[in-house]
Amino acid sequence: MIGKRVILSFEGAEQAIYVWINGEFVGYAEDSFTVSEFDITPYVKETGNRLCVEVHKRSTAAFLEDQDFFRFFGLFRDVNLYGLPDIHVSDLWIRPKCALDGRQASMEIELKTTKGKTASYADARAEICLLDGHQMIAKEEVSVSESFRADLTISEPVQLWNCDDPKLYQVEIRIFDGQGDLIEIIPYQVGFRMICIEDGKIKLNGRRLIINGVNRHEWNAKSGRCISENDEIYDIECMKRNNINAVRTCHYPDRTTWYYRCDEAGIYVMAEVNLESHGSWQKMGSVEPSWNVPGSVELWQDVVLDRVKSNFEMFKNHTSVLFWSLGNESYAGEVLKEMNAYYKKRDPGRLVHYEGVFQNRDYEDNISDVESQMYAPPGRVREYLENEPKKPFILCEYMHDMGNSLGGMKSYIDLLDQYEKYQGGFIWDYIDQALLVKDEITGREVLRYGGDFDDRPSDYEFSGNGIVFADRTEKPAMQEVKYYYGLQK
Repeated sequence: MIGKRVILSFEGAEQAIYVWINGEFVGYAEDSFTVSEFDITPYVKETGNRLCVEVHKRSTAAFLEDQDFFRFFGLFRDVNLYGLPDIHVSDLWIRPKCALDGRQASMEIELKTTKGKTASYADARAEICLLDGHQMIAKEEVSVSESFRADLTISEPVQLWNCDDPKLYQVEIRIFDGQGDLIEIIPYQVGFRMICIEDGKIKLNGRRLIINGVNRHEWNAKSGRCISENDEIYDIECMKRNNINAVRTCHYPDRTTWYYRCDEAGIYVMAEVNLESHGSWQKMGSVEPSWNVPGSVELWQDVVLDRVKSNFEMFKNHTSVLFWSLGNESYAGEVLKEMNAYYKKRDPGRLVHYEGVFQNRDYEDNISDVESQMYAPPGRVREYLENEPKKPFILCEYMHDMGNSLGGMKSYIDLLDQYEKYQGGFIWDYIDQALLVKDEITGREVLRYGGDFDDRPSDYEFSGNGIVFADRTEKPAMQEVKYYYGLQK
């Protein structure tokens, strides 16, 4: 890495970090589930570098990260160190477009670059190719600058991406310096698809969208929220074989690799911001939002919008992302309204989701493209849909699978045939959050839930709501899921 710009990247750090290199303070970051990067070029030596990271359990982020789960702290995702070429593509936005029949296809690609102190943009160029397998279907060559774009026109019809046939095309970007040397290659897979609300219904590629979904926490029974590639691969395979076609990343951004897998497998994604603050407005079961966070408190606005922007910038190129979700159980207010406005301005080609306006109808015209509720009985769903509904209806959480649950699923599936504006929902949830430990008496490995570690107060087994056990063994309830979701494929 000698002579290169050096970047230090933390993919997951709970809850806040301070970073030093060779005794020099580099920076601070919070937001447990978003990548934090530091340019450490001025601080590194050829050899003998010392990196120090101080991880804090509590920070201002604690007010925004009130999710229901085990509290773990530390570095739980990859930490990477990488060097940048003289000219580096720092931002890429790929926007595919086409008609419903796949014709009139085009692709707008916006790029931003950074360069080293001695590098020059003079005569630098970018070669951008779009391939279908090994066949090139479009190519463009443009000059490189700090900010530039390329427009690809595709003469042949393209195949649209969906859960049953997740067709992806390959974008390949090659950056050449002024001497003609290849200095960077960026490969990316992207699909063509359109999502919109038409006649009060959510449509994907012109057809009504049905969500056979599940909420998914990142979990491993032996390593907690530190999960592996094999965990992700298994989860995708499990969802596909059980007719699950959608996932809500509850209630934070997942590992970046997960979104690529959803692109490839055809899993629709509701990409959620790392925001939950139910403790600030739910008081012993009653709604009391006098000090709701973030609410309408201007002090929180920049902090929360930073999380929104990070979520957007990280995942904007993923075909599988159909919805941006503003967070979970954070009531409503002017700050949530600004979050919604950001997504609508930056990315009108996707829909915005948020359930909290159900708790505060003053904001229902300014927040969320969909009517979202959780655990509404079928009768309440029916009542909404039969009384001039303003928006299509999604259950962002339903069929709470705690213990021997998931009965009565048929009543919800029947609604899909009865009401076109009912789009389905996301089961709560995919995997039990329990830890595999050795029993002190028998020596056998057993699953332990909240309260099993002498932790008081505790919500006990309330973290065990999955349709798979914490070791990823399918529960009997999965048979119901596979059958009823299979009726709506």
